[in-house]
Amino acid sequence: MNKNQVIVGSLWGDEGKGKIVDLLSSQADVIVRYQGGANAGHTLVVQGKKIILHLVPSGILHKEKICLIGNGVVLDPETFCEELEGLKKANIPVGPDRLKISYKTHLIMPYHKLLDKLREEKKSGKEKIGTTGRGIGPAYEDKVARVGIRAGDCLDFDHLKKKLENALKEKNVLFKNYFDSEPMSAEEVFEKIAPYLETIKPYLADISSEIENAIRGGKKILFEGAQGTHLDIDHGTYPFVTSSNTVASNVCAGAGCGIKVIDEIIGVVKSYTTRVGSGPFPTELTDEIGDHIQQKGSEFGATTGRKRRCGWLDLVLLRESVRLNSITKFALTKLDVLSGLQELKVCTAYRYNSETIYYPPQHENGLSLVEPIYETLPGWTADISKVKTFSDLPKEAKDYINFIEDQLNVPVGIISVGPERSQTIFK
Repeated sequence: MNKNQVIVGSLWGDEGKGKIVDLLSSQADVIVRYQGGANAGHTLVVQGKKIILHLVPSGILHKEKICLIGNGVVLDPETFCEELEGLKKANIPVGPDRLKISYKTHLIMPYHKLLDKLREEKKSGKEKIGTTGRGIGPAYEDKVARVGIRAGDCLDFDHLKKKLENALKEKNVLFKNYFDSEPMSAEEVFEKIAPYLETIKPYLADISSEIENAIRGGKKILFEGAQGTHLDIDHGTYPFVTSSNTVASNVCAGAGCGIKVIDEIIGVVKSYTTRVGSGPFPTELTDEIGDHIQQKGSEFGATTGRKRRCGWLDLVLLRESVRLNSITKFALTKLDVLSGLQELKVCTAYRYNSETIYYPPQHENGLSLVEPIYETLPGWTADISKVKTFSDLPKEAKDYINFIEDQLNVPVGIISVGPERSQTIFK
């Protein structure tokens, strides 16, 4: 493997990044999470056992690896502590010697979750964003407004209480006068979060220095993000996006390192397209084929449990992902789910305002106005879940992968044919 790798979601998240990170972590020394919060779930299957992680980097399952949570993450103290307990019960060591949190990581407070929930309830119909209600957006808002609570604040509880009082001034006006909800007191919030903060304290570290020391020591670093490219706050399908930058270039800001650190960028993408929540989805299938993919692929959100919307692979969006991330190779997941379909459609362009376009429209809601243009490829019937090499795949499956590579001019280097680590082809 190249020295330092970045793994990004290529569409709207849920692409199977957890498995790919887990696989590549075996070749890395340090795994860094650089953005997002507990609204993202990485589902891993190891020896038949399912483990879902929201905040702790997926590399934690490799007992000799160091895992770091960068300043670009918004961390829910309660969820983090729950994950620690779950990992300990699974006999996975998660001490501060191998899991560290940046002093600068912003924390999600109970008032962030309440505000998130009340806002979504206030909206109706198409106004709803489909937020997970985990307080992610409000926490990032406080970060930008300079009233956020950071992990390092838990080292001085008196200072923390003053910051809580300051952060609640405007929010309590909203709770009481706009949402008709009870205001929150700083003392109430502190009492709720204090036990979790005591647990977090030993895990605090200077993550930027940890990364620098790893590089100087010749260590290999794997950077993992959450969600996908088209949920990026700047470049995604705004306003149906997450609250952070999900693209690869945010690694440096979200982890605290320079751009020269990155050697390879791997875009993870399913063999079809899925989306959780609201927002435009040009290739969405609302027929029996969509239902078939949804059921066979077990397409339920790892965090919310909601059904994922399913559709054909969209190369227009993937072209944009290549452009935005400088993707050097793809990891193609869930190829086995397509087995049994007589034919496969792939969106290669859009019809938009009577023109054929090969990249998505750049203005808000433009994606909701496009008509996908498809090419049809033959499917295959064979069960490929036990195939170990690219050459042993059915000809139609190989042609499908080659078609993707030719259209995007990016190689597919990893092919997943099932949830287990062993169900992976390296091409």
